[in-house]
Amino acid sequence: MTTDLSPGTPTVRRVLQRFVLPADRDLDVVPLYVDTEGVQLDADREMIGTNKSAQKVNKAASRQAISSGTALHPDAILDRRRLRVEESQRISLGTYFNGFPAGYWRRWTVVSGVRLDITLSGVGASVIVYRSMANGRSQRVDGWTCETSGPSAVSFDLTLVPFVDGGWYWFDVVAGDEPAVIEEATWSAEVPADRAEPGTVTVGITTMNRPDFCAALIGQIGADDDVRSVLDEVLVMEQGTNKVVDDPGFAKAEGQLAGKLRVIEQGNIGGSGGFARAQFETLKAGRSKYVLFLDDDIVAEPESILRAVTFSDLARRPSIVGGHMFSIYAKAQLHSFGEIIDRNRFWWMTPKSAEEQWDFGARNLRSTRWLHRRLDVDFNPWFMCLIPTEVVRAVGLSLPLFIKWDDSEYGLRAQAAGFPTITLPGAAVWHIPWTDKNDALDWQAYFHQRNRFVAALLHSPFPHGGRLIWESLNHQIKHLLAMQYSTVELRHRALVDVFGGPERLHDELGTKLGEVREFRTQFTDAQVSSDPDAFPPVRHSKPPRRGDTSEIPSRPTQLVSAVLGGLRQFRAVRSLSREFPESNLPTMDARWYRLATLDSAIVSMPDGTSAAFYQRQPEQFRDLLRRTLEIHERLYREWPTLSQRYRDALAEVTSPETWESTFIASTEGRQ
Repeated sequence: MTTDLSPGTPTVRRVLQRFVLPADRDLDVVPLYVDTEGVQLDADREMIGTNKSAQKVNKAASRQAISSGTALHPDAILDRRRLRVEESQRISLGTYFNGFPAGYWRRWTVVSGVRLDITLSGVGASVIVYRSMANGRSQRVDGWTCETSGPSAVSFDLTLVPFVDGGWYWFDVVAGDEPAVIEEATWSAEVPADRAEPGTVTVGITTMNRPDFCAALIGQIGADDDVRSVLDEVLVMEQGTNKVVDDPGFAKAEGQLAGKLRVIEQGNIGGSGGFARAQFETLKAGRSKYVLFLDDDIVAEPESILRAVTFSDLARRPSIVGGHMFSIYAKAQLHSFGEIIDRNRFWWMTPKSAEEQWDFGARNLRSTRWLHRRLDVDFNPWFMCLIPTEVVRAVGLSLPLFIKWDDSEYGLRAQAAGFPTITLPGAAVWHIPWTDKNDALDWQAYFHQRNRFVAALLHSPFPHGGRLIWESLNHQIKHLLAMQYSTVELRHRALVDVFGGPERLHDELGTKLGEVREFRTQFTDAQVSSDPDAFPPVRHSKPPRRGDTSEIPSRPTQLVSAVLGGLRQFRAVRSLSREFPESNLPTMDARWYRLATLDSAIVSMPDGTSAAFYQRQPEQFRDLLRRTLEIHERLYREWPTLSQRYRDALAEVTSPETWESTFIASTEGRQ
């Protein structure tokens, strides 16, 4: 549905975004709200040209920190919406949470112009309004100077017309000879009268043995009066044994929500089972315009919920609106600005025009060109994702995938039905970053592999899945050369189960995790220990020819390692390696091309808590390689018919009726 503001259309003014400050004065997150640094815009890539060396230098330079060490004093934050600016100080609100992402509002909503309203105290204090273009260059738009010591209000009417490709609005405040105070600031717009009232939302949180995180999150939601006003219900899908209701902070959080909290106990049917339950209960209640997914182990910025709801209310057509993820450990670091699916590889990725792991504390928004270009996405991860119930009715509930690819598949399914996904700047949570997890090698490797292929069978535009089968085979060989036999076996079993068809997905949802974990325990590379003395010391029959191997080799050198590593599988292992490891590799150095040169090694896990003893097993290598080649050949041969089989079953597999049976069976198994 598209609505244009034609002459005579009844309108009302609605607040789109409010000036906001950190709730707890956490200095680590201040750069996301207030910027005390200057501007050093990085070089335009068009001026760099096609020279590869120049491009590499520019890429490195664009990531260099420009912070001069200035910082906002915690006492300057008077409350959530009031900020003191010391005399002669200049601060900018061209930040992640307080800049206005005009390009997104221009592209996806019915809003054609915004008004910035500011209330400021302090004689001689100035407000300067800026805008940026999609290439990051900024322009001064307007300004105003406060002439009284008491609060004075000013408004700026701003068009969204020149923001087709991206760009932001923001304002700076410069104090005069006395401190100034930003008393309030809002961005608002004239919108159709039938969109004046905010849509209400049901929040769905899936939790599994994280009672402290989950209780804290419920408290963050319930503590904000404005957020509570748009809530119909907060649903907590309890799938663990260490329950949120038993956490010391739960009672207070429950009281804040004043009857709007419901805990639903069900078996451990994964994130997809928990979020599908939230969709199911929201449809069943028939009250909410939206269902909002939140991970249980996040820290939320409650204002993000209001922004997501407002944006979706004013969208040109029903749209999924998601938030960004910042690291819970490095709180000014953005994980990704948006996610797309490479249809040829069928893998999620950040678009080439953006950067991953961006630290706003090192380089601010105003100094970073790529952040001003609008980024269009295929899906939004479900750590924070708002889905209209109209979309759920049209395309169904989540696929029963347990974990991995449920969110990306849903985005592609919605996109195919005409419902876009927007990842909205200024809406975000803090979460453990993927880079600190071990999900490509541990039991989750099964779900990565199986669910990726299921999603590709449903949505790949290529008759044999593009490069997916070849890439999967390539990864299997790398894991084999790296002595990661448990990972290879899990990925192999995943592909065997793909042939089982879509009918098995619901039946195995509650049992597959246990099977996978039990199966994995038989492999030495999966037997980890946190005790540093659990493994024997490194010992060689003769010292290695090369000492330090921490440098990343060239691609030709890696290919040589692959060939030699393959040939080594037809040679007997060194006898001493059965008892003693030949190397002790930290996780950042444990790459396949290094492990391929060894007969054994102690390898630490990415989370830093434990390590495992890898040992080369030539017979196992050859058996796994043979089976891997066979199953990938079969995948290629049967892809067209298997793809059609999954596509034909999609509507039934994701229907509320099918899911209801799974919920009932899950609950019965829990009793």
